Amino acid sequence: MENQEWVEHLTELRKRLMIVAGWFVVTFGGGLYIAPSLLLFIKSQPTAAGIQWNVFSFTDGLFIYMKCAVVLAVLFTLPVLFYHLWAFARPGLTEQEASSTLLYLPASFVLFLTGLCFSYFVVFPMMVHFMMRMNKSIGAVETYGIDKYFSFLFDVVFPLSAAFELPVVLLFLTKIGLVTPDTLRKARKHAYVGLAIIGSCLSPPDFFSHLSVTVPLILLFEISIIVSGWQYRAMKQPLPNS
Repeated sequence: MENQEWVEHLTELRKRLMIVAGWFVVTFGGGLYIAPSLLLFIKSQPTAAGIQWNVFSFTDGLFIYMKCAVVLAVLFTLPVLFYHLWAFARPGLTEQEASSTLLYLPASFVLFLTGLCFSYFVVFPMMVHFMMRMNKSIGAVETYGIDKYFSFLFDVVFPLSAAFELPVVLLFLTKIGLVTPDTLRKARKHAYVGLAIIGSCLSPPDFFSHLSVTVPLILLFEISIIVSGWQYRAMKQPLPNS
């Protein structure tokens, strides 16, 4: 009987993963169609003004085109993947647990998009302008390859976008009992130091740029404490039928 249940679970998991894979293929096809327009949009932004995207091999343009399509596909596949992982675990959850964890899906996606916009429209321009000033100050001739440009873009944008998931991560850790609001409050000073270090790594080494990255990260941590408190109090409330 147990073997039959395992087979049923694996069959369901396989079915859900195939749906996710199929959706990835569909969104990848859409990404291939959208990628040229998205690249032209990025090229038209003030961040890229005056920067020529040079290619140093025949495949540079193709690789960037494919990477852009893959990024779009991953971005729009993540919500579907998270939903099917939730749906797979749903039979083992209570109604209250299922409804509360389902809210993580749109929240995590919205936070990631918020971090993506903040890092691209605020942090990335500061990094580009700082690096360009540095290059000019040493008398270097600026010639930027499209591959290096987007590698730098991804290195700046995606780590900060992932950092915006902090409230959801701490909410989940509160839900499973690994942290409490009091634990987070006691760790506030250490968290501030850690976030300041992260902010300094993701921003140019000037005071204004450092603050513009560190302050939002600290605000996210404070929001995480508030959300964790809501979750903790909800967990301590007795159930209606108890």
